[in-house]
Amino acid sequence: MTQTSHLLYLHGFRSSPQSAKSRKMAEIVQNHHPGVTWWCPQLPASPEQAIQELIEGTAAWPSAHSAVVGSSLGGFYAACLSQHLGFPAVLLNPAVHPARDLKKYVGTHPSWHDPAQKVFFKAEYVQELAVLEQVFLERSPKVGPPTLSIIAKGDEVLDWREMLAQHASGQVRLIEGSDHALSDFDDYLPEILEFLRLA
Repeated sequence: MTQTSHLLYLHGFRSSPQSAKSRKMAEIVQNHHPGVTWWCPQLPASPEQAIQELIEGTAAWPSAHSAVVGSSLGGFYAACLSQHLGFPAVLLNPAVHPARDLKKYVGTHPSWHDPAQKVFFKAEYVQELAVLEQVFLERSPKVGPPTLSIIAKGDEVLDWREMLAQHASGQVRLIEGSDHALSDFDDYLPEILEFLRLA
């Protein structure tokens, strides 16, 4: 894989660019790879709008030198973008069936990192996720861009077996314990950075 000069990071549901993992990645890029273009946007609640903004925002990026990292719902988006744009992807406990899993979250929720901020998750967003699942993942080619999936058996939110089944064709790091947030994220950074090959 060629070196990565452009890196996109996608946070999870109700999360933000202030998550521990995104701040750690931002710090690594800033301190050790200052020439790398870093983009970690606050994603809109609408999945359709999120994907649209991400495709538009990376339109001028050199696909051969770009990569995406995504966590949870952001991991689902990262897998979609990887197929669509050809970017290698690092998937951190990636959501596999978000339309099914997020159906019960229709309504208003506080943001994890700033409870004063609210996330309005509408019923139509579930349908938007279902469409994305079908368009990007069910129809995805057997051989796509390289992926590295970090999957924790201790994930209390998502089923590790589904994650493994979905992404087994790529490189997988299956962790015996840990949790959904990957509280031990630093332990996997060397492997992630080796995969990304930041310029």
